[in-house]
Amino acid sequence: MSRRVTAPVNEFARYLRTETVGGVVLLAAMAVALIWANSPWGDVYTALRDLRVGPAALHLDLTIGQWATDGLLAIFFFVVGLELKRELVVGELSSLSQALLPVAAALGGMVVPALVTLVLAYGTPGIEKAWAIPVATDIAFALGVLALAGSALPVTARVFLLGLAVADDLGAIVVIAVVFSSGLNVLALLVAAAVAASYWWLQRRRVRAWWLYVPLAVLMWAAVHEAGVHATIAGVVLGLLTRVRPDDDEEHAPAVRLEHRLQPWSAGLCVPVFALFAAGVPVGAAALRTVFTEPLPLAVLTALLVGKFVGILGAAWLVITLTPAGRPRGLSWRDMAAVSTLGGVGFTVSLLISELSLEGEALESAKAAVLFASAIASLLGAALLVRRGRAHSRPDAPES
Repeated sequence: MSRRVTAPVNEFARYLRTETVGGVVLLAAMAVALIWANSPWGDVYTALRDLRVGPAALHLDLTIGQWATDGLLAIFFFVVGLELKRELVVGELSSLSQALLPVAAALGGMVVPALVTLVLAYGTPGIEKAWAIPVATDIAFALGVLALAGSALPVTARVFLLGLAVADDLGAIVVIAVVFSSGLNVLALLVAAAVAASYWWLQRRRVRAWWLYVPLAVLMWAAVHEAGVHATIAGVVLGLLTRVRPDDDEEHAPAVRLEHRLQPWSAGLCVPVFALFAAGVPVGAAALRTVFTEPLPLAVLTALLVGKFVGILGAAWLVITLTPAGRPRGLSWRDMAAVSTLGGVGFTVSLLISELSLEGEALESAKAAVLFASAIASLLGAALLVRRGRAHSRPDAPES
């Protein structure tokens, strides 16, 4: 008897609906942060963000902003890990032919922006890590814009963007794990490895007791945090270790059940709260002048708006030209260009990497550059998608 798996199209539709709503909530949180931080009560915002909470003896006396970054985003990255595992095993990245185009496009969309940032901001303090700021694409925002403005495009446009975003997330995770790990605590790493092995064993034994998994997840997070690796990696590891194929007596695999339960919390609470404490940057004339005149923020802005587009579309063209891979069914190169524009929406992970790589005024200007670039990419991408949607809706529109 063949094992039943959730239909990728149905899962994608559910994923898109959740991320679309999450994108709206995320946009609202960003607006609140910007208004609050630039209001007469901006000092209250800063004081709340920098308030320390937690046991100092366990090295967990973090600011509320750090708890949002290290704690709540671990849940977001756990959901990302679940999505990665599902796509790698039964989804759009489960075979070489399926994965080749989105993975190559994601790789181009990481390498070219990183090079643009390095070239334009060479010699700037902090560039040794800040080059990674524009490598990531925000799934919630990008899919949200596509759902709202690109509904008339073939479903393959959404599938391509999802595969691209998933592969992009995997690359960003690798960058965070490699670039932002320092002073590794070997004992804590061994504890984290033991916890991960226990989680994997419980999954293999088909144990479903939440009261075992929750303490293990908390211990995993604390061990990874203490080890000197960014704590969000704990969520990714556990997500990738979760079983994604259902048994014969199961309607859904554990990964699918957890995604259904946690994704609304991730998209509707964890990421917006992170945005609330990360997006509060100055947006006055001085901030605009800094973004467009200082080397680092200008490099980040250019990398997200130009580097992402060139990297994604250029890599896709190379793969389609040099390999048996073809364009997604029903999409023209103009459609591909419109979708590629959304790669410049680098909100959540770009802000996270900004927090990890910079501080002070440099951090504020880099965040402002990310926000401006994401807003411009969203508006430009939406306009292009609407235009392409009208082209597809014409009676004489070609089928491919």
